[in-house]
Amino acid sequence: MTTPPTSPADRPSVDLRPRLLLVDDEPANLQVLRLILQKDYRLAFARDGEKALELAAQEPPDLVLLDVMMPGLSGLDVCRQLRAQAATRHVPVIFVTALSDPQHEAEGFDAGAVDYITKPVSGPIVLARVRNHLSLVAAEALRASRLAIVQCLGRAGEYRDNETGLHVMRMSHFAQLVGRAMGMSDSQADDLLNAAALHDVGKIGIPDAILLKPGALDEAEWAHMRRHPAMGAEIIGEHPDAMLQMARRVALCHHEKWDGSGYPQGLAGTDIPLEARIVALADVFDALTSVRPYKPAWEIERAVALLQEQSGRHFDPEVVRHFIANLPAALVIRERWADR
Repeated sequence: MTTPPTSPADRPSVDLRPRLLLVDDEPANLQVLRLILQKDYRLAFARDGEKALELAAQEPPDLVLLDVMMPGLSGLDVCRQLRAQAATRHVPVIFVTALSDPQHEAEGFDAGAVDYITKPVSGPIVLARVRNHLSLVAAEALRASRLAIVQCLGRAGEYRDNETGLHVMRMSHFAQLVGRAMGMSDSQADDLLNAAALHDVGKIGIPDAILLKPGALDEAEWAHMRRHPAMGAEIIGEHPDAMLQMARRVALCHHEKWDGSGYPQGLAGTDIPLEARIVALADVFDALTSVRPYKPAWEIERAVALLQEQSGRHFDPEVVRHFIANLPAALVIRERWADR
């Protein structure tokens, strides 16, 4: 006899609530935390450091609430070991302790904790701190996944052009290096690192017959190829996010030239966005010093000589100056991301 299918209501549901690991050698303290947190979170309990590490290894928690003073492994020891393991390195640890003087707090932060809650605990404070740190973790995970997608999309444009994904990595890091040298904040330079990866995303819209043509392009084909900056800007679109706004400017303007002879808009000088001026040099330098199907790699000295020759023509003189001043760091990047 065939068993009838169960209805959705009959099937066991999956508990998707965040999982917290609560660690304290006093059962009464664990009970207090359980009453505060059990409604909103899945809970695991440990009464010593060894058990806490065992549970964390079996299933890494989303957050740990950890006592400091315990027999055997102290909370500080447990926190250090969690930080030393790849699976739990980024799990936020909040110390819950009666130790509240600045020296003990400093030791806790040095061990890798993200916050301190003093005993006796307040329910609203515990809930607020846990929510805040889980929100930070979620935001960082979203940012990391977004940047991974951006990098994949950037590589897609390069692969269609018979270039390697490592070209994207090298020129993006060159751009970040120059951005910092020219006064960008760390946040702006990080945005440039990721925006630069999308500089040629518009090539996705160029037909293979043109993009992969082994010989010289005719005038009509060049006219089509020159559309890829505008195509890239259209692909990226308009966004409130600062990095994507920068990526759109880079995609649209990275073939503009300092003297106004570039495309697609014929912009000149500082009318070209700074990030696009930086990416233009980073892209050309890496292309020159890398092997391509149609040419061998240039020597560094020859490529630098061309940058100097084109300073004030193709390239912003200040971008050239800062790149050459930081050439040793650029060569480290080049070696790190070398095509093997």
